Amino acid sequence: MDDIKVGQVVRSLAGRDKGQFMVVLELLDQGCVAICDGGLRKISNPKKKKVKHLAKTNHIVTMIKEKLDNGERLNNAEIRKCLESFNVDDGKSEEV
Repeated sequence: MDDIKVGQVVRSLAGRDKGQFMVVLELLDQGCVAICDGGLRKISNPKKKKVKHLAKTNHIVTMIKEKLDNGERLNNAEIRKCLESFNVDDGKSEEV
C-alpha cells in the first residue's frame, strides 16, 4: 500500500480535510487506511481514506506506533501533541 505504515504522519490531498496532517491508525483493505487528527477526527471515529488521496511524510510517530502495536490505550490529546509541529501556520494563506 505505497509503504504507508501505522503511526505515520500523512497529509490529506482531497476532500474537506485537504491540507490537514493526520496519523495512520490502521491499514484497511483495498488501498484504504484509517486516519485521525485527535481534533475534528477523533480516535473513536477515524476517517477511512484512500491511500491515493494522501501524501505521506517520512515521519513515523514511534510512541503512537508502539501503543497501537501493544494494544495500549491512546487518547486524542497525545495525537494532537504529536501533530502540533506539522500544523504550524507559515503565514501563507490560500485566501486572496
